[in-house]
Amino acid sequence: MELINVDHVTKSYAGHTALTDVSLSIPRGSIYGLLGPNGAGKTTLIRIINRITAPDSGRIIFDGHEMQPADVRRIGYLPEERGLYKKMKVGEQALYLAMLKGMPKKEATARLKEWFIRFGIQDWWNKKVEELSKGMAQKVQFIVTVLHGPELLILDEPFSGFDPVNASLIREEILRLRNEGATVIFSTHNMSSVEEICDHITLINRSRNILTGPVDRIRRSHGGDMYDAEFKGSASGLEEGLKELCTVLEAQDDGSGNGTLKLSIPDHGRVREVVSVINSQTELRSFRNIVPSMNDIFIKAVSQETARN
Repeated sequence: MELINVDHVTKSYAGHTALTDVSLSIPRGSIYGLLGPNGAGKTTLIRIINRITAPDSGRIIFDGHEMQPADVRRIGYLPEERGLYKKMKVGEQALYLAMLKGMPKKEATARLKEWFIRFGIQDWWNKKVEELSKGMAQKVQFIVTVLHGPELLILDEPFSGFDPVNASLIREEILRLRNEGATVIFSTHNMSSVEEICDHITLINRSRNILTGPVDRIRRSHGGDMYDAEFKGSASGLEEGLKELCTVLEAQDDGSGNGTLKLSIPDHGRVREVVSVINSQTELRSFRNIVPSMNDIFIKAVSQETARN
C-alpha cells in the first residue's frame, strides 16, 4: 500500500516550469530514491510534498487522503541547505526543534540524550553550535529530523559532508528506521548509495518523470546485450568460433591458463549457442549478463531524454 501518491503535479515559477504532470507512488515502508540532474525539479517536488509550496495543479495524497496542514507533523524533513543557530547550546537547540514538532520536553530530552550517545556526541550537549564540526552539526540535524518518529522521512543529500565512517552510520540508521516502518524519500546524486539502500526510484529530468520502478527491476531491464565469461583454457580461436554469433569486445588470457571474454549478443536467442561454443573449446567457469550500475542507467536515461528534446 502506498503512503504517498503524487497525482499529476505541475509547478511553474515566473515562466520556468519546474514540474510537468509528474505522478508517482511511494510504497509504505520503503526507501524511495528521488533522482535527477541539478535543476530537474526534485527539490520542488520535495517542497510540495512537505507543504512548503503548493502545486499549480495536481495533488498529493497522503495515507489515503489529500494532504492537509496537520500531516506535516507526521513528516521529518532534512533539507540539503541546513543550518542551526550558532550561538545556542547544542542540547538547547535540539530540544527547541524537537518541541516545535510537538514533543513534550521531558520525552524529547530523554530521547535526545539516547540519540546523542548512539552518535557519540553526548559530550557536546552544553557546548555552542558554533563549536561543532560540520559532520557533528549534521548529526544533530539528522537526530532532530527523526526524533519524533515520523512516518515519512524526506532526506535531501543526507550523506553530504560525512566521512565514510559517519556516512555508514547514517546509512545504517536509515535502514533501521525503514525496517521499523518508516517510509523514506531519499534525494541524492550518489548512485552507489541508491544501489545500496533504495527499494524504488524515480528519475526526473527537465521537470518530467522519465523512469520509475524497483531498483532491481530497472537494473535488470537495462542489462541489454552485454555478457562476460570466465574460463580455464586458451582464448586462442574463440573469436573465430564466435564471430557468427556475437561480437567479442574484449578477450584476455592471464598466461596461466585462465581467460575472460566480454561479449555483445544482440540476439538473445543465441546465448545458449555462445555458451556451447565457449564450453566446447575451454572449461567454462562462469557466464553472466552484465547488469549496469545505476550511475550508467542515470547517464543513459538523461542523455536519451535530452537528445529527444
